[in-house]
Amino acid sequence: MNIEAIRSGEISQLAGANLEDEDLSELNLSKINLAGAILVGTNFNNCNLESAHFAGANLMGANLSQTNLRANLMGANLMQANLTSADLRGSNLRGANLMGATLSDACLAGAFLSGANLMNVNLQGVDLRGADLRGANLKSANLKGADLSSADLQGALLAESNLEEADLRGANLSGANLLGANLLCAALEAVKLSGANLDRVCFLGTVLEKDY
Repeated sequence: MNIEAIRSGEISQLAGANLEDEDLSELNLSKINLAGAILVGTNFNNCNLESAHFAGANLMGANLSQTNLRANLMGANLMQANLTSADLRGSNLRGANLMGATLSDACLAGAFLSGANLMNVNLQGVDLRGADLRGANLKSANLKGADLSSADLQGALLAESNLEEADLRGANLSGANLLGANLLCAALEAVKLSGANLDRVCFLGTVLEKDY
């Protein structure tokens, strides 16, 4: 693979390419097609990846920190990827696997995460305003202080998750599984909880104004 041609922008169609452990940091790779590519350990630090195509790509352990990643990541493998301070606003992450990913200071406002795997992921303080998390696996995830206002969490798995001090105002949790979740001091005004499993949920310190 001619890495210099990629860096110069001469090559933008790289669907299925093997770029494992390559250094592509600091580049403008907007609209690049890396669908189905092998990008294990690839360094994209501080890249512009806006409108890029990563559908089905293997980004396990990739460095995507400080990137503009408003892209198509549907079904991508992002296990153990570094997404620190990544801009993922409105990104398509449907069905993506984010187990073990680092998302400190990332912005996921308006992102599409339906069916995504976020089990055990640390999302403390992350911006998920208006995100589509229908059917997402958030079991045991740390969502302490996260902004989930107006998020769609219908049918999401939130068992044993930590939602302490999370902002869930106007969120839709209809049919969600919150078994054993911690909602200590969470903001729950106008939250929808129809059909949700609330067994053993901690509501201490919350203001619960359900909107069925």
